[in-house]
Amino acid sequence: MKNFFPPTLSRYLARVYTASFLQLLGILLGIVYLFETVELLRRAAKFENVPFTLVLEMGLLKLPEIGQIILPFAVLFSALYTFWFLVRRHELVIVRAAGLSVWQFLGPIVGVSLLIGIFHMAVINPIGALLIARYQALEVAYLQAKENTVSIGEQGLWLRQKTDDGGFILHAERVKMPEWRLTGVTVFFFTKDGDFIKRTDAQTAVLSSGNWTFYNVTTNAGGQPVMTGSEALATNLTVNEIEESFSTPEQTPFWSLPGYIKTMEATGFDSKKLRIHFQTLLAQPLLFAAMVILAATVSLRMTRFQPTALMIGGGVVIGFMVFFASSFLKALGASDQIPVILAAWFPPLIALSLGVSVILTTEDG
Repeated sequence: MKNFFPPTLSRYLARVYTASFLQLLGILLGIVYLFETVELLRRAAKFENVPFTLVLEMGLLKLPEIGQIILPFAVLFSALYTFWFLVRRHELVIVRAAGLSVWQFLGPIVGVSLLIGIFHMAVINPIGALLIARYQALEVAYLQAKENTVSIGEQGLWLRQKTDDGGFILHAERVKMPEWRLTGVTVFFFTKDGDFIKRTDAQTAVLSSGNWTFYNVTTNAGGQPVMTGSEALATNLTVNEIEESFSTPEQTPFWSLPGYIKTMEATGFDSKKLRIHFQTLLAQPLLFAAMVILAATVSLRMTRFQPTALMIGGGVVIGFMVFFASSFLKALGASDQIPVILAAWFPPLIALSLGVSVILTTEDG
């Protein structure tokens, strides 16, 4: 049992697969960077004072967001290439002739894919989240010119909006969803120069029809507090714009997700998308292992004389099916149709089960 995975062979297979993965990932990221930079240049042409170096920087900062989408495909197609490479050189034939089972030469490659998933989850994702946050900050500053800022913290909802007269900062302790009824509301008003004008406290507030409507209001402008039943404050914000302004799952580092989920739930916001994203990251090593095994089901039965296009087509079909199933189940989970755990873990589990079943039938059966 000690030599179930022969050390020399295992190191060789792991090295071949790692090299294939890094080369393919580098090519894919290079193509993505080229197209993303062209798109950013097109957008930057509409604004003044956007340096070319800034566009290049933003293209690099954007890579982690798209890289996380293409990473499973890089794992799959690098495995396909590795097996194709070994078949073309008759190396798998020699390995099987030496009496080794399919699992003995699959093990090192599956192990590398598991390590890639763990490394991405624990290291790359947190770094990528910081880069994505930096990209979005530059995008707002140079390419969108937004005047509103929304954030969620342990103390509740914070919202800043600029107006013709200056601006205001709104704070709410809790938000009742889906009515979007704020409780424990405080609003600070400022001039264009940043000087304080007044403070308004309200028991509740509701956003509708381009206005914040405050109820049970107390206003303090430096003199005697004034109490009113309700007041309206014009705003150009909509509910959708506020929700879209929150930190996206991709913008939140893996290690910060549990705390951010608790903060969202304590404030009253729906955290299903964040919980699905967190569970998806946990399941990613298993998904990558499943991708390698599925690649083996397509390529191990090939001979030297079978067309490579057949293998590539099989890989495309597998990748599309897994991607579609994963996206579909995430949508069901976000809409409360299925549990979060099922939405995140079912695709890798079913892909792994399918791959193992096929190999057991065709190779060991």
